[in-house]
Amino acid sequence: MKNVRSRLLKGAIWLSGARLASNLLATISTFVLARLLFPSDFGLVALGTVTLSILTSITNISLSEALVQHRDPSRHHFNTVWTLNLLRGVLIGSVLALITVPVARYYSDYRLENVMFALSGSAILNGLENPRAIMLTKQLIFWQQFMLQVSQKLVALLASVVIALIYHSYWALIGGILLGQFVSVLVSYTVLPFRPAFSIAHARELFSFSIWLTFCEIINTINWNFDQLLVGKFIGKTALGYYVVGNNLAMMPSREATAPLTGTLFPAFSNLAHDPVRLAAAYRRAQTLVTAVALPAGVGMALIADPLVRLAMGERWLPAVFVIRILAAVFAFQSLGSLAQPLAMAAGRTQLLFKRDLQAFLYRVPLVIVGFYFGGFAGVLYARVVTGTAGLLFNTNVITTVTGLSLWQQIRPNMRAVASVLLMAAVLAPVDAFSDKGSGHWTIALNLCVLIIAGAVVYGVATFILWRVMGRPEGPETELVQVASKVWRSFMPV
Repeated sequence: MKNVRSRLLKGAIWLSGARLASNLLATISTFVLARLLFPSDFGLVALGTVTLSILTSITNISLSEALVQHRDPSRHHFNTVWTLNLLRGVLIGSVLALITVPVARYYSDYRLENVMFALSGSAILNGLENPRAIMLTKQLIFWQQFMLQVSQKLVALLASVVIALIYHSYWALIGGILLGQFVSVLVSYTVLPFRPAFSIAHARELFSFSIWLTFCEIINTINWNFDQLLVGKFIGKTALGYYVVGNNLAMMPSREATAPLTGTLFPAFSNLAHDPVRLAAAYRRAQTLVTAVALPAGVGMALIADPLVRLAMGERWLPAVFVIRILAAVFAFQSLGSLAQPLAMAAGRTQLLFKRDLQAFLYRVPLVIVGFYFGGFAGVLYARVVTGTAGLLFNTNVITTVTGLSLWQQIRPNMRAVASVLLMAAVLAPVDAFSDKGSGHWTIALNLCVLIIAGAVVYGVATFILWRVMGRPEGPETELVQVASKVWRSFMPV
């Protein structure tokens, strides 16, 4: 058990480093391209990528997850996955190329034809990826994943910036996607050699696990991209650019705070699926840690959105501030149930995930339409606040079904983080409101630094005080104090 925990810790460190590096590169790319391109360029490419995402989800068969869940996959399993993924990539690319003209006419922009033709190549590239790479996750080996993620983001950044500097065109975004994906495929075969062969011998066996995940993917993709299609069609590509970029920046802190752990927890939970008591205990420990990191990160992004956008992207992107503030807070509080996905997958209860996602689809789409009808752009965002809150409840229901933990048993260990983050918001909101936003870049940068440092201090101190007052219960604070004590003793003279 200690060996597994050690490997999980190392895996989380590797994944954290990979996510940190790759998302730092992605953030730099967003900020630089925001300076070189127009919001309408981002909106145009978003229409193409959303169309590709929907086609991808409709044909998604979640074969990688099936390999992780399989006890002992053979070479024939990998060949089957590679063959099915390649056929799927060719199918998606062909369909995307065929519908370019009607889609471009629907959105009244001929440039969309070129975007979608180019993205059809991305679909084929995606089908060529090395299927053995997913086994790195199952075996808790993560340094190769670091290479895969960072190399793709680095090439995408360099390609996008160079093309943007030369042409100042939306092709910078397309070029980054294609070249980054090409490098990812190339590196996947370099770090983990594999000579594929055509085979469909184990297709039925793999489908038996992945079918419910496929349904989930279809529903989720339509559910989470429907609002982008709505904004792009009826409000315009410039508004869609604000919406897409704002959504991505709002999601990043919470997602990146949780992704390294969730990437390791699926195989870890799988090893405990036979023991419900230990599984429930492992879930509570992991969820408390995720919340302690993701909640302040997401709410913090909402609080620093204005100076961050002014400094990094320029004043023409200020409409995105409203998007970031609303959605960052929503994503932050959704982290309270963010481990429902790996938990249910590890327990083999993927049908629960389909039921959850179907419920989310049935209420989210109508609410977004109603919000758009009565409130336009802002109405869509307010609808997402409501649907995000309901989504958290659906996740907690999945967790209850799998582990037997009640809603209060799930929420109670996270109350220190919730109380501390509310105090952080109460302190930082007035500071941001009265700060000087009309001055030069150095003043804005100073305001941004003050907000970040003050937020970290307030949250950290409040959390530690609450932990002491509550009698030092087991949690992230306990492990942090233990690590700090070891570091302190290592520097003390013997």
